[in-house]
Amino acid sequence: MQLNTARVLLTGASGGLGQALARQLVQQGAQVLLAGRDAAKLQALQTQLGDAASVCVADLTQAQGVAALTQAAQAFKVNVLINNAGVSAFGLLHQQTWPTVEDVLQTNLLAPMRLTQALLPYLKALPHAAVVNIGSAFGSLPFAGFVAYSSAKAGLRGFSQSLRRELAHSQIHVLHVAPRAIDTKLNSPSVNALNRALGNASDSPETVANAIVAALQDKHSELHLGLPERLFAWLNGVAPGLIDRGLAGKLATIQHHAQDQAQAQNIQP
Repeated sequence: MQLNTARVLLTGASGGLGQALARQLVQQGAQVLLAGRDAAKLQALQTQLGDAASVCVADLTQAQGVAALTQAAQAFKVNVLINNAGVSAFGLLHQQTWPTVEDVLQTNLLAPMRLTQALLPYLKALPHAAVVNIGSAFGSLPFAGFVAYSSAKAGLRGFSQSLRRELAHSQIHVLHVAPRAIDTKLNSPSVNALNRALGNASDSPETVANAIVAALQDKHSELHLGLPERLFAWLNGVAPGLIDRGLAGKLATIQHHAQDQAQAQNIQP
């Protein structure tokens, strides 16, 4: 896809990956509508990007937020939707409040589905369009301590694949991206400590953004970033019992850092 003619709606634009994506898209000649909940961060990013960027403040977990952003996207003449907004919640499921679990599911799965559904009639009328869903390696390799997040990202992967098949005879290209850990403020100190303890590698937002932009330009359908995560995700699909046994050996470490997270949030065991 030629990005110098792209008009991109980017959700979660105020986050670490969102900001890196916005910069790289503008560098490739795209016009970007920055969407998110943090008005101050969005305005600061727009100032950096200049005339190539516009801002729409919206909460996509609310129906009125989806409606407002849908209207703004059509006025902006969007032809690329990047569902990047996301939240995480590390911790053992029985120690998490239901509003926390619900927020993870709403933000990471239901909001992108709802926004995509709202924009589909408009996008289908265009000569060319694209929908990009930013998932996670945990969507193919569900992980202890991230039950809600893994469930939401697995759902987003299923949504991306089924939507791609439903739109097979249309001009809409659907790309699903599954990064491994990214060095952003989305990670709590306990998550960073867990990654160090397990030896989990992570990538910079700029590295991930560059890979996403390249995959969009080359019209890839699936992008899984990082080894051995890509291998383990494949193995989980063909022999999940092997992954069960492998992760069982790491469970004590995960539980230890989950307790640190719970204590930081004053959650009782």
